[in-house]
Amino acid sequence: MFAIVLGTKAELIKMMPVMLELQRRNMDYYFIHTGQHSISDLIEDFGLKNPDIVLYTPPSLSSRFMVRTHKAIFWSIPLIPKIRAAIRASNPSYVLYHGDTLSTSAAAIASSFLINPHKRWKNVHLEAGLRSYDLFEPFPEEISRRIADRFSDILFAPSKLSVQNLRRERIRGKVIRVGNTIADSILISLNIARKRLKRPKERRYVVVNIHRHENIKCRERMKKIVEIVKSVSLPIYWPIHDNTRQQLQKFGLWQELESIESIHFSPLTPYVEFIWLLKHSTFLITDGGSIQEESLFLRKPCILLRKKTERQEGLNTGINFLTGLDVEYARAIIKKLERGLTFKNFKNPYGEAGVSKKIIDWLLAMQKK
Repeated sequence: MFAIVLGTKAELIKMMPVMLELQRRNMDYYFIHTGQHSISDLIEDFGLKNPDIVLYTPPSLSSRFMVRTHKAIFWSIPLIPKIRAAIRASNPSYVLYHGDTLSTSAAAIASSFLINPHKRWKNVHLEAGLRSYDLFEPFPEEISRRIADRFSDILFAPSKLSVQNLRRERIRGKVIRVGNTIADSILISLNIARKRLKRPKERRYVVVNIHRHENIKCRERMKKIVEIVKSVSLPIYWPIHDNTRQQLQKFGLWQELESIESIHFSPLTPYVEFIWLLKHSTFLITDGGSIQEESLFLRKPCILLRKKTERQEGLNTGINFLTGLDVEYARAIIKKLERGLTFKNFKNPYGEAGVSKKIIDWLLAMQKK
């Protein structure tokens, strides 16, 4: 019996192929949703079962906390005993959680020996070992993933570098390098998209995705981001987060962007549609996390509007560019990408598809020992 704990859309997207692999094998799992994000659309798109238990009512907006990080941290504290009770009631062999959200760290603590000294299960962290080595970039994700790694029995690492990070920190759990489940998520999503979507009418365009709290809470950073986006000469598709729009309006920057005809704003699009949009794009401008991995699997250049990244493997591929929010450097990269980028000796550091099957095979083999 598997218990799966997740709270956000990003967690579900990356855990989805693992859940589908269990369903394919007719293996039961207990689905615990913390309610950090609304995920009903993704469940329907991917044919997943509904959560067995929902710990908090999901928000209607794209962010439960908007830009109130302190509220998010306080929300996660009472979440721990709720997750613990749900896990104990389901009596699993394994507890699985993914990534670096507050739901992730809460699940790691709730399922650990720390508050379950006589536990009968192993708790498992998927996508372990990512590090920016800066507690505030990104915040609180860098802290959440360190907590999750510290309290996990089994750690599935996506890359050689993530394994090295865990060994350097002398993490006590069992570390296994398997690649990143996002490879499976993308293939599943593209298979769905091909059946129901057409290619966007523009042959060349840019996708923008901005939502990091350390950016959108800072007026100066947002001014730089606006200047960078304005330097793009190609059409732009920007599915915008509620909190990003709110902050742009607060800082008096929204009208400046809204008046540019080449920028096409929309509400956040379903994941399948977003991956389809990204697949046909020329390049990507973002401050996100998982989207850096998606850009690598889709071989799309990515301009990263951050000071630091925990996906450092991508910086050595020649198609991911960490700008440090340097406007002139970002503009130079944009010009280069608009002219066209030649891929030379590109190799994805996160492996190939089939990761979800590897994870389930490994856990089942361990269970038999």
